[in-house]
Amino acid sequence: MDTKGKKIHFIGIGGIGMSALAQMLAHDGAVVTGSDREAGPVAEMLEEKGIAVVIGQKAENVQADADMVVYSDAVPEGNPERARAQELGTRQLSYFQMLGEVSNGKRTIAVAGTHGKTTTTGMLAKLLIDAGVKPTVIVGSITKDFGSNYVPGESDWFVVEACEYRDHLLELSPEALVITNLEWDHTDYFPSLAALQETFRKAIEKVSEDGAIITNPRDKNIAPLLASARARVVDYTEMGKSDSPTYAYDLRFPGEFNQMNARAAAAAARVILPTLSVGKMASSLVGFHGTWRRFEYKGKTANGADVYDDYAHHPTAVRETLKALREKTRGKVFAAFHPHLYSRTRDLLDEFAASFGAADKVFIAPIYAAREADDGTISNETLAARVREQGVDATALDFAGIEAAFAEAGPGDAVMTMGAGDIYKIADKLVSIS
Repeated sequence: MDTKGKKIHFIGIGGIGMSALAQMLAHDGAVVTGSDREAGPVAEMLEEKGIAVVIGQKAENVQADADMVVYSDAVPEGNPERARAQELGTRQLSYFQMLGEVSNGKRTIAVAGTHGKTTTTGMLAKLLIDAGVKPTVIVGSITKDFGSNYVPGESDWFVVEACEYRDHLLELSPEALVITNLEWDHTDYFPSLAALQETFRKAIEKVSEDGAIITNPRDKNIAPLLASARARVVDYTEMGKSDSPTYAYDLRFPGEFNQMNARAAAAAARVILPTLSVGKMASSLVGFHGTWRRFEYKGKTANGADVYDDYAHHPTAVRETLKALREKTRGKVFAAFHPHLYSRTRDLLDEFAASFGAADKVFIAPIYAAREADDGTISNETLAARVREQGVDATALDFAGIEAAFAEAGPGDAVMTMGAGDIYKIADKLVSIS
């Protein structure tokens, strides 16, 4: 799609994917504007890059001469800007519909899976950039190595983080598909693991016989889907094992899950550049500084505790992140969790309840509703009670209560804020007042 000179308005431009796509289109010559409900670090980044962002969504934000409107999935059809676009007859596309169109003609590498997509995408981007491939990149977070969630490229390679929610992954036609792992998630859309697997089966089928699927073929939720593959299957878990059966990358971040992310990224890079050596990849990965909200070290509290923040919002991610933090902390581990969506919290309640075992004290914030209405069947008090049944000290608190409770943490202790909502603001505040 040629967007040069086109006037394109983004509704929900502060979203991490939306903001990256907006930067990409602006770089390619489009006149980009956008709006969002509230200000934040992403909107600030866009303003610094010369993209106008209006805070507050109103019909007048959509100009009569707009060629196209791109909207986030979080924006309902009744939104005043979408209604105005409908009235004007302006073409409207969702984020992933637009991403699918702009990726046409590019050699797309899509990184999908339940956990680790963002870190794996960032690692893969760094590996390819360091190797001189010069890909265009869209990552699901601001990557510290690039100072953005978008990297303009000069080659026809396009590295993109792909989400399965509402089958968005199927808008892409990748030459290479990375599937990091697979567990039931997005329970408001997928009624079962089987429904989620069907989406991934279709994505696997879309990869041509000349392409590649980079995954763990022994993953019990992925293995049955690979029978539908036309492309060759690359086992990323084998990366580095020719050097040593227990080979581990020297990373700045702890945890076996980050080792698996690194292996997936390295295997995908090797698919693109078969001659890329393990040594060169290792030296590139050791220099990877990570992304916003992925085991991100923020600083210290006024009492000397280390502060971390992570986007973990699925039970497995919560468990593995806290496990990694426990292994590197000599004192106590304090965790504040912001549950994301009533449906996910309710449907995965047993799994969430069992995921905080590595923490000494857990504080559960009120559920982040996002696109859902509260039906009264689940709350942070419910989750806190279930966590206590697992023998973990857990309390339901609001943000102010969590901030006050963290004052107990001192030198040698670690504080972790977790979740897909805005719990990160507590971590930022703890560090700013230290």
